[in-house]
Amino acid sequence: MTAIHRHRLLAGARDARGLAVVIDVFRAFSTAAYAFDRGASEVALVGSVEDAFALRRRWPDALVMGEVDGRRVEGFDLGNSTSAIARAVLRGRRLIQRTSAGTQGVLAAERADEIVLGSFVCAGAIVSHVRARQPAVVSLVAMGVGAMRPALEDEACADLLEARLRGAPLDERALLAAIESSRAVEPFAEDSEDFPRADVAHCLRLDAFDFVLTVARRDGLLVATRQPPSSR
Repeated sequence: MTAIHRHRLLAGARDARGLAVVIDVFRAFSTAAYAFDRGASEVALVGSVEDAFALRRRWPDALVMGEVDGRRVEGFDLGNSTSAIARAVLRGRRLIQRTSAGTQGVLAAERADEIVLGSFVCAGAIVSHVRARQPAVVSLVAMGVGAMRPALEDEACADLLEARLRGAPLDERALLAAIESSRAVEPFAEDSEDFPRADVAHCLRLDAFDFVLTVARRDGLLVATRQPPSSR
């Protein structure tokens, strides 16, 4: 039987073992999911702005997306807005992603045997993947705000994944409604290019996609790809 462990923030990512689901709802891994839905071929996850630009020099055909403190970095091709990515033309494109929480957690999860990117939009596929893999341990890592303090939406996503994995009851609609009415959505009230209000609805589209995003180490990089859902 799989043991389910809960972790949070960077320290939690470092403690993750087994199959680690690194969760960033607002917005890194929701954004990554939309990028794959728009046809992206792969996403390399990096820790710093400098690393992102250095990798683009190696991969001149790649697009760089992400943020610092939630806002697009000058010189990045794309920011961290799910609603913007949902309109982008990305078929066959290779992406490089740097964010303040999600990608930091992936880089920190060095002791995990496998890493999956966690979000509400891929929740069902994630649960199917975990069940098919039958790991001894699954670590649910809620990355929080800037990987520095807990975030309601990431903890709620971990709650939902844990409940589904255990077959435990959970009012999922109420859980999502609580996020929509919480302080977690306050940054999106400005409805700006960096924080469009539409991003909230995009990130809370439960089970929007039937694929799981898995991370592999390749040529010294951590690269996410889209995998079909597992059946179990």
